[in-house]
Amino acid sequence: MQMSDVDTLDGARTWWVPAVTAPMRDWAGMPGCRRGARFLIDEESLRPARDNYPLFENRIDCLQWIMAHRTALVRTAPDANVAPVSLAHWLLGIEG
Repeated sequence: MQMSDVDTLDGARTWWVPAVTAPMRDWAGMPGCRRGARFLIDEESLRPARDNYPLFENRIDCLQWIMAHRTALVRTAPDANVAPVSLAHWLLGIEG
């Protein structure tokens, strides 16, 4: 899913995405970023990004996707916790 397509989603549903927060400034997962920068995970490269993210209809499916890709995510998002979050909450900057 591309960020430009968000407005096409059914707003009555909760959509889930894998997200990560940079644990430090100039984090290896996203060089040059600030500590606390928020990213989604790119569906193809499995790297922190803000576009091309997988979208799930429920939290369990998102968590299963994260677990299925955990080995690569440890490599592409080192020292950070990749977690399922509500896309609406992520867009609004709300934790959880």
